[in-house]
Amino acid sequence: MRNKFYARAWSILRPLVMFFLPVELRGTEKLGDEAAILCANHSSAWDPILLVLAMPQNFNVRIMAKKQLFSIPVVRWFLRNIGVFPVDRGNSDINAVKTAITSLRDGWNLLIFPEGTRSHDGEIHRFKAGAFTLAREAGVEILPVVLDGTTTMIGRNGMFNWRNKLTVSILPPVSAERVAAADPKELMEQVRASMCVRLAEIRKQK
Repeated sequence: MRNKFYARAWSILRPLVMFFLPVELRGTEKLGDEAAILCANHSSAWDPILLVLAMPQNFNVRIMAKKQLFSIPVVRWFLRNIGVFPVDRGNSDINAVKTAITSLRDGWNLLIFPEGTRSHDGEIHRFKAGAFTLAREAGVEILPVVLDGTTTMIGRNGMFNWRNKLTVSILPPVSAERVAAADPKELMEQVRASMCVRLAEIRKQK
């Protein structure tokens, strides 16, 4: 692992989290050796945690997180050490963009939620083009990822829903060549459509 702290945190947290919140991971054969931007749907604060812990330990992932999370010193220390970096979502954060591009070119994978905010109904809503423009700028592929079950894993009483099923499904990657040649907004709509189809398939199989 490039980040020893990340590896150590992953090895400690994964068995604990997966014991209480087992995740079915599908499509690991689509994970490549080259850096990619993971585009995932977003319905819960648990999404980035479950997605990263569901992935293989040697699959290095960095995450953009809203800068407000870094206001607490202990949290800031932990997030920075595992490779999370802040972004000011309300403004054009040039530093965050530069960090993202540098990370991708250094071989890190980058997790982005292209909806820009959490979905409150569990459906996949309109995307923003930032992740696709970034992939084009960095010369990397797009790896669509669909999560299901995070909106229903905690009941209204605040207790875990033990019958809930959590799924992380990796779709076929969009090559860096296709990213470079396509219009970002058109590609964005195509990726979103494929993710909506996969989400429907996952739910139909339950």
